[in-house]
Amino acid sequence: MTFKEMYLAGEIEFEAIDDFIDEWNKSTTTETLARFLGLNGEEEDIWIEDSDEALKEYLDKEK
Repeated sequence: MTFKEMYLAGEIEFEAIDDFIDEWNKSTTTETLARFLGLNGEEEDIWIEDSDEALKEYLDKEK
């Protein structure tokens, strides 16, 4: 499961995103970080252009 799927299911806290980023950095995957996390283009833009907090607020609306 991706970070987004697990977060929206209530299985992990938002702060676990850092663990997923570390895992991606250590992997040999050719996936982009956003795809690895399960983020769509709009979510990726919010995260990059605004902040972690903005992404958390956006995802919380989907819960």
